Amino acid sequence: MLNDDALAPGSWRKSLAGLGLDWRAAAEPDVEEWAALIARTAEVEKPVWFERAADLEQILQSKKNPPAANTLLVLDSQSVPRAYARMTKNKEGDKAYGFGCVDPAWQRQGIGMALIGWLSERTVQRFGEDNGPGSDRPDAGRPVPRLRIHMEQQHEHQQQLLRKGGFRVVRFFNEMHRQLDGLPLPEVRLADGLDLVTMRPELSEDVRLAHNASFRDHWGSEPRDEESWGFTVNDPQARPDLSAVVLDRSSGLVAGYQLATHDPDSALSRGYSEGYTDLLGVRPEYRGRGIAQALLADAMRRFVAAGLDRASLDVDSENPTGALALYEKMGYAAVNRSLAWDKELPPRS
Repeated sequence: MLNDDALAPGSWRKSLAGLGLDWRAAAEPDVEEWAALIARTAEVEKPVWFERAADLEQILQSKKNPPAANTLLVLDSQSVPRAYARMTKNKEGDKAYGFGCVDPAWQRQGIGMALIGWLSERTVQRFGEDNGPGSDRPDAGRPVPRLRIHMEQQHEHQQQLLRKGGFRVVRFFNEMHRQLDGLPLPEVRLADGLDLVTMRPELSEDVRLAHNASFRDHWGSEPRDEESWGFTVNDPQARPDLSAVVLDRSSGLVAGYQLATHDPDSALSRGYSEGYTDLLGVRPEYRGRGIAQALLADAMRRFVAAGLDRASLDVDSENPTGALALYEKMGYAAVNRSLAWDKELPPRS
C-alpha cells in the first residue's frame, strides 16, 4: 500500500528492505541477468522496444552518467535481479531522464514507487553535483530539479504509478508506420547543389553538429555531446547502410540526415520487420527544400532492398517543423502513442 511518505527521502530503502530485497549499483558481471530481468518484463508488457545485453554494456561505459552512481539493481535473497532503475542527465541540462522496470512476479508490492523514490532522490543529487552546492533550491537562480519519464500509452498500470507519484503529462509522441510491400514509393528529387550519400564514419562529427543545429528549436531537445552521439552511431542496432546524409556540394556542409536502425528480433514479437528512422533532421537554413522528403523516400528504398516490411519512426505530436503532416503526406500512419511525464522535485531540506 502507498502512503503519504512513499516518496520521502530515503523511504525507498525502507520499502525495499521491508520486502527482504537488497540493492546496489549495476556492474559488468550483472549484464546477462539484468538483461534477463528486462526480457521477462517485456514478455508480459510487450513494449515496442526494450534494452538487450548489448545496450546495457554500452550504458555501463558511460563517463557522463557513471553506473556506480546512476543505476540501481534490486536483488532478492538469491541475488536474482527483480527490479532496476537508472537515470541520465546532461551536465547543463534542465532535466534528468528516468528508466526502469519491475519483474512481473514482484509487481504491486510498492517496488515501482521505491524506484521512483530513488530516481527522484538521485535527480536532486545530480542537480546539486552539476550546478554546485545549493543549486537545487528554487531561489538559487538555477533550474528546479526535474525528472522526466517516458511511457507508452498502453502501459496504464505504470501511468497510474506516475500519477500517484505526482508526475504530469507534458508531451505526446506518435509511433508511425509506413507499409512498404505493395504500395508505390514516393519519388523525390533533391535540388541542384545537394547530394545524397550513404552515412559513413568520417561524416559522424559533421552529422552530430547538424543534428544539434536541426533540433535547437525542438521541445525538450538538448545538444548531443561526443559521448551521447557515440552511443547513437555505435548503437548495436545502428544500420549506416540504411542511413543517408544530404551534403551541400558547394560548402560540404551537412544539410540533413536520416539515421536508421533495425532490430532483427522485433519481427518475432511484432509479426513484421521494420526499418526505424531513429533520427531525421534538416538544418533550419535548408528547410523547405524537400530534403526531409528525399531522405525518407531514400530510406524506404533502402528498407525495401533490405527485405523489410515497414518504415517506422517516432514524432513529437507538436513538432514545430510540421513533421507530423509531412509524414502523413508520405503515407505514414500513427500506430502507437507514448507520453512524457515530468515532476519538479522539492529542494533538499
